[in-house]
Amino acid sequence: MIIFFITPILGAIRNYSKYKQFKLTLFIRTPITYFLIYNLLKIYYQKNMILYTLILERWYFLIYKTLISIFNDDYNIKKNKYIKKYNLKYDSL
Repeated sequence: MIIFFITPILGAIRNYSKYKQFKLTLFIRTPITYFLIYNLLKIYYQKNMILYTLILERWYFLIYKTLISIFNDDYNIKKNKYIKKYNLKYDSL
């Protein structure tokens, strides 16, 4: 189970080095997700549960962050930001 704390610790170190802040909710989110996925796999008795837990957690957050990005319309917001900032011109299709 110690492997489930390596990713959150490395993520916290990366966030601190990049943003100079530590967010407890981001740190706790991954072990809680690992715990839930691991227990679901335990119910269905999967072999290599640790490997599946690590993979499914990454897939879960990939889908979660993609849906949040679509919902927030990040592409158009950032596109407009860079148009203003760098005077870019986009070709209309």
